[in-house]
Amino acid sequence: MPEDLVARVFAVAIMLLVGFPVHEFSHALAAYRLGDSTAKHLGRLTLNPVAHFDPLGGILLAVTFIGSGFGFGWAKPTPVNPRNLEGGRWGEAIVAAAGPVSNLVLAIIVALPLRYLIDHPNLAQDVPNVVLDAMVFFVFINVVLMVFNLFPVPPLDGSKVLFAFLPPRLSWQWRPILEQYGFILLLLLFFFPPGGSIGGKIITPVIFEIFRFLVGG
Repeated sequence: MPEDLVARVFAVAIMLLVGFPVHEFSHALAAYRLGDSTAKHLGRLTLNPVAHFDPLGGILLAVTFIGSGFGFGWAKPTPVNPRNLEGGRWGEAIVAAAGPVSNLVLAIIVALPLRYLIDHPNLAQDVPNVVLDAMVFFVFINVVLMVFNLFPVPPLDGSKVLFAFLPPRLSWQWRPILEQYGFILLLLLFFFPPGGSIGGKIITPVIFEIFRFLVGG
């Protein structure tokens, strides 16, 4: 099996065992700290990957990333009752942002030693290529998940952040509409027209700029 393919499989496995669980655990922990115990009562305040695994989202991540190098997938959404949260819509925004922020933290944790190795080739040559490639892919996937999840369209986390910053009346008017048709809007933004989507043109440069900033080059 080619080293590049092995590295992609390894990186996806780490995402399913670490990246996704940390993302959803962060949502659950933020909600719990702000007064909502829904996720805790349902067994989601844990780093156990089994509790957060979504079969369709996990399979899609594996297929897209191993097949193309650009992953797209999800874990089981963390249940949150906004009525229990302190701070109203700001509390909801904090809970929503906790997931993408955790992906950024994970990316930084792996990017720091990776960047050091890149800047010191003499040390990097002692590290197997498959390990270096897996580190690169892991940072990249986490950056993708962070940026994509912050896109301000329901059901993505960024929509909750957007609603917190909108004037209350405007949020009250538009939120039901966006939540009802958000998934369709996402499909239109990211898959039509093929190869030249608006969402892709916005997000892809951001992803690569953040990635380059973290690992250098």
